Order: sequence, then C-alpha cells, then structure tokens
Amino acid sequence: MWTAENWKEYEVIDTSAGEKLERWGTYLLVRPDPQVIWTTPKKHPGWKKRNGHYHRSSKGGGEWEFFDLPAEWSIHYKELTFRLKPFSFKHTGLFPEQAANWDWFSSIIKAALADRPDKPVKVLNLFAYTGGATLAAAKAGAGVTHVDASRGMVSWAKENAAASGLGDAPIRWLVDDCVKFVEREIRRGNTYDAIIMDPPSYGRGPKGEIWKIEESIFPFLELTAKILSKDALFFLINSYTTGLQPAVLSYMLQTAIVPNFGGRVESSEIGLPVSTNGLILPCGASGRWQRIVPTV
Repeated sequence: MWTAENWKEYEVIDTSAGEKLERWGTYLLVRPDPQVIWTTPKKHPGWKKRNGHYHRSSKGGGEWEFFDLPAEWSIHYKELTFRLKPFSFKHTGLFPEQAANWDWFSSIIKAALADRPDKPVKVLNLFAYTGGATLAAAKAGAGVTHVDASRGMVSWAKENAAASGLGDAPIRWLVDDCVKFVEREIRRGNTYDAIIMDPPSYGRGPKGEIWKIEESIFPFLELTAKILSKDALFFLINSYTTGLQPAVLSYMLQTAIVPNFGGRVESSEIGLPVSTNGLILPCGASGRWQRIVPTV
C-alpha cells in the first residue's frame, strides 16, 4: 500500500465504529468512513473534544455538528497551503492520502526538468477538484492545465494556489466538462507530458450525460491516452470506487497506454497511517504508468 506519511499538520488519530478521528491543523474532526467496519474502544480524548462531527443519516446524506470550529482554516503540506472548510457530504476540500501521489509525480517532474531544463513539462489534471495535484505539479516546476466542471471548485483551487505562493505559476484554470475538453484537445492536436485524473464514481455532464465510472472510465482512459506526448512521463488515475481494485487499474493502463508508449505500470491501494495503533486506513486505489527512461 502507498501511504501518505509526510504530513505534519494532518493525521488520522483513531478509527472505530464506522468513524475516524482526524487532526486537521489544530482542529479535531470526526467523520464517517465506510472502511471502518470494526468497533474498538474510543479511548483517545479527542473523540470527546472534537471541533466538528459529521453525522450520517440513515436516510442518506447527513449533517455537521460543530463545536468551536471556524468557517475556514488552512493547513500545509511541505510548501503548499490548503484552505479548508466543512461542506456537504462530510468533505473538507482536501484528500490527504493523495500526498503519496504528489510526492511520486513531483520527483518525476523534477528529474525530467533536471535532465532537460530547456524542455517544459506540461501536465493535465482532470476532475481536478480543489487543486492538490495541480499545486504539487506546479511547485515541482510543471506547467499545468487544471480542468473541473465546477466553477466553485476551480475558484477554490485558485485560492489554494495564491495561498501557496503559486498565484503567478503557469497554470491554466478551466471550468469545463473533462470528456468534452479532451475531445477538443484531440481535434486541436494538443498533447501533454503527463496526465492526472481523479474521476467521480457518478456524475452528470453539462447536457445531462450520465457518468458511471465502471462504464465510462475505460473509454475515457483510451480517449485521454491520445493526447499523451510521444515522450510522455507519467499517467496517474485515482479511484474511490470499491469495485475498481488496483489490479483493474493496472489492466486498464496496461491495455490503453503500454502498447503505444511502453513503460511500467503499477497499482496499489493508497492509505493513511493511524497514529494510535500503527494501522493503515485504506482510502481508495491509484494506478500509475511511468515511462522507462533508457540508461546510457
């Protein structure tokens, strides 16, 4: 399992009875987690001293209960700053486990720029949310195209960039349907050296098109592979859908990318360490394709 172990201002403290106790900076949140199917004693005092608690409803959805939690606050990962706020369906605007992937592709970008400083690295981030991967890639030195269908999420990502000192970084911010955008990029002949995608399990397009990840992801992966540059560096796909196991992500990348680009594919669960007991909390899966650079 790939784990995000380098956080200083975030941690999963404990897990029990369908919930996790987390520290986000100086604030403690209790949120539901479907992976936590065990029940263990909630001995940590944070369970009772929480600043916010998201209660899931038996009818679907849920609501927050707040105990001295600000409307917004920030945390940092290395040199990046992320604005946080609790909003509907338990989220805070950041998926901390993705730091494991940020570190992975940041090293690839930096190595490519060190090898060929005169050749920019172009990264496309699809379903880009509040910009965690966008900021990590930009900080590593890449030019990034950030695409998300939600205007609010793109605005939030811009604010994160400004807070991280990346307000003037070469980032294109686009509010667009990801599938339609890729189709247009194919027609325009544009290519990218790296592609990151974090597709939703379910969604609707601008004209009511239905997106179900199990049905839509592989055709979209094949489509997106058409805009990889001939000497592309990497491709990253994330999944929070339990039906898409790491092996499935590997097979898709192996089928859609390797025949034309070669390289290496690997996939794994991603997770977060639990500080009170040393366990790793699973948080989805990631598939990675990387070009193999020939050694001289």
